[in-house]
Amino acid sequence: MQSTMVQRSSSSISHSVPVVAVCIAALLLSNALIYLYLDSVYQTDGQLVSPQTGCASQHFKMVPMKNCTPWLQCSQINAEVRKLKLIGQGVVKKVYLAEWRGQKVALSKLTSLDYLEDFLHGLSMLKALQGSRVVQLVGFCLEDHIFVTEHHPLGSLLNLDSVLAQKQHQKHDTWQRRLRLATDYVSLLHYLHNSPAGRRVMCDSNSLEKTLSQFLLTNDFHLVVNDLDALPEVDPFKGLLVKCGHRELTGDFVAPEQLWPFRNNGKPFSDDLMPGYDEKTDIWKIPDVTLFLMGRVHGGDLVHFHLFQIHKECKNEDPKLRPSALDVLNVYKSVYSSIQRDSYGSRDML
Repeated sequence: MQSTMVQRSSSSISHSVPVVAVCIAALLLSNALIYLYLDSVYQTDGQLVSPQTGCASQHFKMVPMKNCTPWLQCSQINAEVRKLKLIGQGVVKKVYLAEWRGQKVALSKLTSLDYLEDFLHGLSMLKALQGSRVVQLVGFCLEDHIFVTEHHPLGSLLNLDSVLAQKQHQKHDTWQRRLRLATDYVSLLHYLHNSPAGRRVMCDSNSLEKTLSQFLLTNDFHLVVNDLDALPEVDPFKGLLVKCGHRELTGDFVAPEQLWPFRNNGKPFSDDLMPGYDEKTDIWKIPDVTLFLMGRVHGGDLVHFHLFQIHKECKNEDPKLRPSALDVLNVYKSVYSSIQRDSYGSRDML
């Protein structure tokens, strides 16, 4: 009888071991699937993975086009692009919703010849930086001071909360989606700081609202940078620094090195005496932009807790001690995967 009980006990153990093994394997598989998902969203070098047009240089292809088309020239724009209504206006250009062959596009037109240099600079940056992180160029006409880009109906990041409040988009109002948008933003900074056109600084970012207006929200809830009129180059090896405009900047949003250093001495602002700075001004602004992007979503407090240290480093008074955009990006990705993994692990334990 004792022998029988030992056999049953042994048999019970032998059956329970595979069950435990299966549970562990399932947990490992679940985590593996999370990482595979993350890899589908982000590349390992800190760059966004998004569908490429697959077109040759100076060509474009918008959904639902099947073939790539060369950038539109003056004759095509004048004959085929029809302005519908004004949808935006800044100092440099007016932006119209337009139509080309039944497709909605955005047509940008110079407001005044006084800003021709800024307009041409923005167009040159659009041409040089074409890719998944930059709004797609459709065509341009230098004679008429016009260029045409892909239209993104959700608009700029300024509209984020109102977009997510819409019934059809409420499912996207999660900490995961919002953190991915913040990660897109940092990834775009990393790209601009290491772009094919050199190390570029976002100078149209003297306030949170102005910064948010530089980015468009795509239909699949990613970001593309749109306004490149003020994107000067820095080169620390050549001592090439920038100054964002010729007027005094104020406020807490801009980096300390962008403030007039002699303001406490009562010395009036002088553009000639104002020191230059580099791309670390963009790093200073990351925590404020991310705070806006995360909003008041459930789970956001945990994200802010995990990002506290890197954001503290971003706010270092000394720009040399601030992290690079890639450093911040790596932390963002790590925080995303860590919280997501823990979330899935908690569910598996229930």
